[in-house]
Parts: sequence; structure tokens; C-alpha cells
Amino acid sequence: MKLTPKIARILLRLTKGETLPASAAKSPLVSELIAENILLQKGKHRKTLTLSNQKALLVFLSNQLQIHNLEDYITALDNEESSRADFVKVATDSKTSKERAFKGFLINAYDHINATLNAKEYPISPHNGSFAFIYDYENFRIPEDITIVGVENARNFRHIQEQRYLFKEINPLFISRYPQSQHKDVISWLKTIPNRYLHFGDFDLAGIGIYLNEYKVHLQERSQFFIPSNIQELIHQFGNRQRFNNQIRNFDVEIANEPLLDHLLKIIETEKKGLDQEYFIQTLKKL
Repeated sequence: MKLTPKIARILLRLTKGETLPASAAKSPLVSELIAENILLQKGKHRKTLTLSNQKALLVFLSNQLQIHNLEDYITALDNEESSRADFVKVATDSKTSKERAFKGFLINAYDHINATLNAKEYPISPHNGSFAFIYDYENFRIPEDITIVGVENARNFRHIQEQRYLFKEINPLFISRYPQSQHKDVISWLKTIPNRYLHFGDFDLAGIGIYLNEYKVHLQERSQFFIPSNIQELIHQFGNRQRFNNQIRNFDVEIANEPLLDHLLKIIETEKKGLDQEYFIQTLKKL
């Protein structure tokens, strides 16, 4: 993912309170910002873009692209004499730096897993409140009966012990979607192993879009969207209508070939609500 000069200038204008035509800002990065509710897209025929959360945009640019000052980034791009050192001060994406300082991803588990790392035994058993970080993921292997569960929200990843009732039928290893700059490493690793992938995310249009556009497209039939059996009742009672109104559909669910996912989408569109996955932390004592 990269931030082009054109999109950088559009984002800068949005931070100053402008409303811009969506047709002038088409890019994968903008689509992701819309899905994350950082940018708000309105209108049916002449769609417009506004910035709904400036702080979230600054955090996203800093965490995902290592761009800490948007104006400095644009200045560096415009200056043909900018050195690599100049770019290091404001960005470290694939165009301005050929190396990433840190690779790998976070993992978590609530039961002991016998894994191997660099051909040596690597027992996974994090204490509650701690995670493990896998750097040499190319040489990281787990038993084939372990199901990889991708967790979209950082809070759910932190409190996975409190959600073990959801995954009684499987032996899970949990992987965090964040920091998202590590996402390509997760996908690269998943492609090299035969294990099943289960996506645990928000039950809304953005959550389904993340699953289909970031995971399903690479893993195909080995992947599945996690859907509780009582999801219709939960969305009806506890769903958030504003989340539905602020999101757009940026995927074709038919290509997923998952009947349950198609059913979930119909529930969301009928109820016009979405359900945050954090709900399953808050309601543990009720279930």
C-alpha cells in the first residue's frame, strides 16, 4: 500500500474541512479509509467524501505507512532533490524505503500449542496479558489440526481468554490484524501452510469487506468467516444502525461461495445494523 502525491493532497484538503467528489479520490487506500469509518462517503449519484475522524486518520497514516506529518510528506514528494534520509523522517513505505525495519506478526493462544521455529521446538503458551511475536515467520510451523483465527479488533485479541466459549469446537491459534503494516507477512505465512483459516471480525459491511478483500482472495476455500449460530438475534437486539449507515459495500459476496456469509449479509441489510465483535467480550457472563 502506498500514498500517492494525488491522494496525499486530497487527504490534506479533507483534514482542512473540505468536501470533495469521491470520483477524484479512487484508490485502494481511500477505500480502506472508508471501510474503517475514517472517511465518510455520501450520496448515490454524485458521491462526496468528508473526513469523519481526523485523529483516526493521523493514527492510521502513522501506524500503517509511518507518515507522521502529511504536509512534510507532500513536500518531500514534490522536491526532486529530497534524499532518502528526508523520506525516512516522514515515511517508510515501499516506494521511499526498500527495507522494513520490522517484519512478522503477533500471535496468541489460551491452550498450549507445540510449534516449531527455525526447526526447533517452540511451545506457544502466552500468559494472559501477553502475546508472542513471530519474526522469522518463514520458518514457523504449527500442527495441521490447529485452526488459525484472524482477529480483526485489538481488544478482542487482548481478551481472547474471555471468548474461548466461542471456539469450543476447534484448536485455535489467534493472529492479530494489527499492526496492519504486518498484514502481508501474515498472508505470506498462511499461503505456506495447509491449516484452515477462520476470520473473526465485526459483523458489518466493513468486516465482511476486510475478510473478502484481504484474506479470502488469497486463501480461497481454506478460509471461512466466523458466524455465531444466533447472529440474527444478536444483530436485531444489539446491532448499531449508525455503523451500517456510515459504511459502503465494496465486495461481491457471491464470489466467496459461503452460504452462511451470504445469509449474514442479508441479515445486515435487512436489519440495517452492524454488530461490533467486542460485544462478545462484554456479554460473556450472560451466555
